[in-house]
Amino acid sequence: MRSVELFTGAGGLAIGTSNAGFRHEAVIEWDKNACSTMRHNRDLGTHPVCEWPIYEMNVADFDYSTIRGQIDLLVGGPPCQPFSIGGKHRGQNDERNMFPEVFRAIRELKPRAILVENVKGLLRQSFSTYFKYIRLQLEYPEIARREGESLVDHLCRLERHQNGGSRQGLRYRVFARLLNAANYGVPQKRERVFIVGFRSDIERGWSFPEPTHSLDALLWSQWKTGNYWEKHDISQQNRPKPSNGLMARIRHVKSSFIPPALKPWKTIRDTISDLPDPASGTCSAIANHRLNPGARTYIGHTGSPLDEPAKTLKAGDHGVPGGENMLVKDNGAVRYFTVRESARLQTFPDNFIFQGSWTESMRQLGNAVPVMLAGIVAGEIRKVLSGGICESRSAAL
Repeated sequence: MRSVELFTGAGGLAIGTSNAGFRHEAVIEWDKNACSTMRHNRDLGTHPVCEWPIYEMNVADFDYSTIRGQIDLLVGGPPCQPFSIGGKHRGQNDERNMFPEVFRAIRELKPRAILVENVKGLLRQSFSTYFKYIRLQLEYPEIARREGESLVDHLCRLERHQNGGSRQGLRYRVFARLLNAANYGVPQKRERVFIVGFRSDIERGWSFPEPTHSLDALLWSQWKTGNYWEKHDISQQNRPKPSNGLMARIRHVKSSFIPPALKPWKTIRDTISDLPDPASGTCSAIANHRLNPGARTYIGHTGSPLDEPAKTLKAGDHGVPGGENMLVKDNGAVRYFTVRESARLQTFPDNFIFQGSWTESMRQLGNAVPVMLAGIVAGEIRKVLSGGICESRSAAL
């Protein structure tokens, strides 16, 4: 199936959708460093990047008439900074707000399906009107904003069109849900909004994938059966004390006689334990696995415990990666994650090589969609487009 991706970044969402069976006819990204990373992997023959037509340009300048034939999926993660809790909170008034370019691409390509990802902050009360606007504009992309028309006036026009019940023109059924990557086997507690749309002639049902992993299953494995510690060959006396915030949940899990139905959350230890300590000097053969010194804790930035999924990796502001991009070691000391460790936490394959400094590579990773989660959601979309059966139910927020 054929796809086009906007705002590709270093390619996490694009790799995931490729793994799900979509072939990209164009991946569009303006950032030269992210494009350098993609081109480097393309030149290395890294699959699936080696098959991508990479366009280093502003999506506003892309000519969609150059893409011939039906596009099955339009994918994109518009810049999240306008809506990020860690950003400046300017929303639709931020010059980096690129949702209008998503709407333009839909009008011109008329894809069979849409997949859009953005930060949890988009759901904040202060952005509720704009989120409603996004939903309605995705549902009726041909009701475009007129020159000089205010956003509120355009929203009112979209609402009138919806209430009028018109079934003419290009329309999409739109679903949205907040997904936590940890609930799908990603070793990172990363909550993101996923918006999925199907063109009105695609009448098969849709539902977001159900979670496959849970915190309770992890706590059961750690503190009920001890299987987690045995797997990692950690003796009773060397097991870390659980955090105070988890004690009530642990007591609840330990009092149960029925094991959780889902798989345990993946932890940092599960994910990076086979990599050598970056301070050991034995990492020269492992790409992107170099220690960046100077990590320290401060208020609100205390790092990620080894035996939990990582906290959300962040791109940071003003060129400085977020202070949460740190590992808390067994002895309580902290260090920064290496680029390779962070790539694993984002479920990039080990043969995918990031270009640029540690700071630049971490910025690319902090902006990325976990490859595994992207593949899971895109895989469910592909089932619908290919005629697979999917239970229909409301997935609206």
